[in-house]
Amino acid sequence: MRMGILGGAFNPIHLGHLILALDAAEKGGLDRVLLTPCATPPHKPKEGLADIRHRIAMVERAVADDGVLELSEVDAQRGGITYTVDTLRDLRTAFPGMELVLILGSDCLRELHTWKDIYAVLEFCELLVFQRPGIPVVKAEDIRLKPPWPEKLAAGVHRGHLVEISSSEIRRRIASGRGYRYFVPDSVAAYIRQVGLYGRKASDRSEPKRED
Repeated sequence: MRMGILGGAFNPIHLGHLILALDAAEKGGLDRVLLTPCATPPHKPKEGLADIRHRIAMVERAVADDGVLELSEVDAQRGGITYTVDTLRDLRTAFPGMELVLILGSDCLRELHTWKDIYAVLEFCELLVFQRPGIPVVKAEDIRLKPPWPEKLAAGVHRGHLVEISSSEIRRRIASGRGYRYFVPDSVAAYIRQVGLYGRKASDRSEPKRED
């Protein structure tokens, strides 16, 4: 069986994430796709990052009752800074014999040389890369890895649905009182309103309620 892994801050998760996961499942022949909220992202600023328990709750609601997409708390349970190589090691232990497929946006290709143990990552899994909207096409010379990886990765970028939605834009819209209803699933929008994320001080936020 083939299992996709789509990691991210999911701060908040939005329709672009979910459409990317669906595109990956279809193009990659994936039996399931795990959405894994990171504990602490290594390459993004921590300011404005909602607590992991809220980001887990939003992903949980976004994929509820989906037959292919599902939440994984592998990174949250490990804690600390989330490195992809550690995620893959944990998933290989949890799912022996499963073929792992890492789902990425094309913008990540220019940063792969900065990833922890990147060549171990490339050994652990297949990369399924999709063109990101508004990002120039990545060429082999833009990927600072040893041969044959630059040519192989640059030639394997897929074109899915180009959805120009970002979590940072959603946070700005919430903070400024603008609408964001059609950027996220209704269940996620309801959770954001319930808990008061992104538009109130942390001291005003209530504890999330987990669903049994």
